[in-house]
Amino acid sequence: VWGTEGLRGVGRAGPWGRSGAPLRQPPARPASGSPGGPRERAGAALLAAGYQELRERAAREPAAFWGALGREVLRWDSPYHTACDSQLGPDRVRWFLGGRLNVSVNCLDQHVHQSPDRVALIWEKDEPGTEVKITYRELLDMTCRLANTLKKYGVQKGDRVAIYMSVTPLAVAAMLACARIGAIHTVVFAGFSAESLAGRIIDSGCKAVITYNQGLRGGRAVELKKTVDEAVKNCPSIKHVFVAQRTDSTVHMGNRDIPLEEEMAKEAPVCAPESMDSEDILFMLYTSGSTGKPKGIVHTQAGYLLYAAVTHKHVFDYQQGDVFGCVADIGWITGHSYVVYGPLCNGGTSVLFESTPLYPDPGRYWETVQRLKINQFYGAPTAVRLLLKYGDKWVKKYDRSSLKTLGSVGEPINHEAWQWFYNVVGDSRCTLVDTWWQTETGGICIAPRPSEEGADVIPAMAMRPFFGIIPALMDENGRVIEGNDVSGALCIAQPWPGLARTIYGDHQRFIDTYFKMYPGYYFTGDGAYRSSEGYYQITGRMDDVINISGHRLGTAEIEDAMDEHPAVPETAVIGYPHEIKGEGAFAFIVLKEDTAHTERVKEELRSIVASKIAKYAVPDHVLVVKRLPKTRSGKIMRRVLKKIVTDQCNDLGDVTTLDDPSIVTEILDAYQKYKTQQSASS
Repeated sequence: VWGTEGLRGVGRAGPWGRSGAPLRQPPARPASGSPGGPRERAGAALLAAGYQELRERAAREPAAFWGALGREVLRWDSPYHTACDSQLGPDRVRWFLGGRLNVSVNCLDQHVHQSPDRVALIWEKDEPGTEVKITYRELLDMTCRLANTLKKYGVQKGDRVAIYMSVTPLAVAAMLACARIGAIHTVVFAGFSAESLAGRIIDSGCKAVITYNQGLRGGRAVELKKTVDEAVKNCPSIKHVFVAQRTDSTVHMGNRDIPLEEEMAKEAPVCAPESMDSEDILFMLYTSGSTGKPKGIVHTQAGYLLYAAVTHKHVFDYQQGDVFGCVADIGWITGHSYVVYGPLCNGGTSVLFESTPLYPDPGRYWETVQRLKINQFYGAPTAVRLLLKYGDKWVKKYDRSSLKTLGSVGEPINHEAWQWFYNVVGDSRCTLVDTWWQTETGGICIAPRPSEEGADVIPAMAMRPFFGIIPALMDENGRVIEGNDVSGALCIAQPWPGLARTIYGDHQRFIDTYFKMYPGYYFTGDGAYRSSEGYYQITGRMDDVINISGHRLGTAEIEDAMDEHPAVPETAVIGYPHEIKGEGAFAFIVLKEDTAHTERVKEELRSIVASKIAKYAVPDHVLVVKRLPKTRSGKIMRRVLKKIVTDQCNDLGDVTTLDDPSIVTEILDAYQKYKTQQSASS
């Protein structure tokens, strides 16, 4: 474990907390004079050994395994001297110590040197049937001009920059420009409210924001600049807002607003890359926790990039010349790792999908697959479930023969959606990888591939840990559960390079969230089942976090927003199964006694959640109750509410700690009346 087992042969020094000197690796090759094309990206030479042998080697000697990959895959300014140092404990593991490199050089310059006219990005614009191809040379030019513009306006190494943009080549260039000059980007999903954006800017202390006048999504304009203007009113750290033009609409430009394209046109297309330490911060990405405050997950340079590149190559069997179609937004970790950093480090061609699966019709994905000849298609189960409802005709209308691999990400995929995705979309001939990972893990941790040649893929199961990922299932007493056909809390017992290093500005929260409950292990927050064959199936969150359409959201965040309504003294939000979104939010609210116009209050609550968080966070159901089920110590017993909503009232478990057990019947009656009303109105 992070400290003892599974690591024999690492000189008793190894990962996660053992004593002794850190394992030293032979020096890494510097970038200059590196042989060949893009160096058989992602360690093809090293990973040519058999699957089982590699799996055992990565488990036995993780530092040696990742150290060799780091030398082969990445281009270094200065070689690292130590592959992994974990002496300070599991929450302070460091990779590739002493090494220096620049992520944008790994993603751009080396490919421009070898194949400048290779297509890096295919931008599938919101407007149907319109794509724009960007070569590596063009993307480097755009990145350098943007980097020089940032420098001109005082952005320096270590400064934080917020990116609030739709999925476009310029947004990718903004990320890479920050990486080039050593600034730290925090991309905020362009559907978040002004308050959510401001909270992230304040927490990270951003110096600048990069945005568009408007975004386009599903044929509608999204007022990005207006949202930024509203957000930065409360953000004194912001010195400049760089505004690009996505539409012809004019927007208000104030004293700190900079017209981005105009300024980029004045700058040189060359920008010397900053040489960064392996453990310098590359980016922060905010994710929901079980408390109300989002946490800024910190990823560093070398370890993150290596893990994103290697998993991209080997989970999806990406080959040079393939067109990789990940339809995630860049505002999420999937977009960071499998739209931007993984594919570009590998010299791949990556699709930027700006639109929605239903615009202009439910055939949008498949028409795009046909036109762009996409080879790997990676998307969310919620979109698959949505499209399944429209039948097979929209899929079969288009030629999907280019597809080789299908992927699912963001939440466990249900059997019906898996079968439809595999049989209809993939014509029963494409490998379907159901991938499990998190913002914190940096890249895919459990997936059916890589595997032995021709190994089985079991429907709706993540199955096989990636090289160097050692899962452990724990019982409620914190003991490892041995054997197969068992369930428990999913932990990981050994460090890997892609793991987040901290929560920005709050390392104690990082320890408390991920390492305190099961000392010596990384706790994922998910439960899992290990089958009789030893494969893993994710069973869902174990904390107060729900997964709406693949987006993690703390129930406390929704509750905090709703509690601001003057008529609502108490709320409790739980997740419940939703046939399209996977999970939806169900809110129980207590109103003040003299409250009239209940329906108006409900609508106001929905508006509050939309404006404080985002529209996707708005509860599907709001039920008024007289009181909430609480223990004698005052803690809301949410599991009782969940059992009621999921019709498991015969199995409420131990309710003896409730202050007043009769409350269960009271809430159950209110819920049954609500259900009857819902049925009548529909």
